[in-house]
Amino acid sequence: MKATILTLLLAATSVVTACSKQQNKQENMQAENTEQKTVLVAYFSATGTTKAVAETLAKAADADLFEIVPEKPYTDADLDWTNKQSRSTLEMQDKQSRPAIADTVEHISQYKTIFVGFPVWWYTAPTIINTFLEQYNLEGVTLIPFATSGGSDIKNVHQELASSAPGAVWKQGRLLNGRPTVEELKEWVLNLR
Repeated sequence: MKATILTLLLAATSVVTACSKQQNKQENMQAENTEQKTVLVAYFSATGTTKAVAETLAKAADADLFEIVPEKPYTDADLDWTNKQSRSTLEMQDKQSRPAIADTVEHISQYKTIFVGFPVWWYTAPTIINTFLEQYNLEGVTLIPFATSGGSDIKNVHQELASSAPGAVWKQGRLLNGRPTVEELKEWVLNLR
């Protein structure tokens, strides 16, 4: 009888221990899932090219992802850079142009580093990037531009965007053409530190 009671007590202890371990494991997983990331990849993509790069970069940097969506979407006609009256041409000719954005980043203050991506328009960032930057207080935040382009560079783009993010710390950006891999982008991200 004592052996049976002892066996039952040991079995009950094992069940309680197993349940406790399972509960601790679930609590740890929940804590990991609710941890706030400190890196954001924010991007504007007119045709999907920059979006693909931004998604890969977010994986490489273990970052949150935010798409800068214009309130009024761009049509193919809007993007016709050969038409002097197209929307994109007119916006880029007017350096005060600030196309409206459909949404904002919640809790932007949690991010210490923000990668800002865009297609190169007229050798620089589209003015919707200025709209994005000017919505927030980014003082002390590290901003790193990245872009896709058919041939232009972004060597001086951070200087052109600096007035839209006073007090931000700009790092030299990079042109990310040709669908870079997660491994290639991880190497770039690590070298930025």
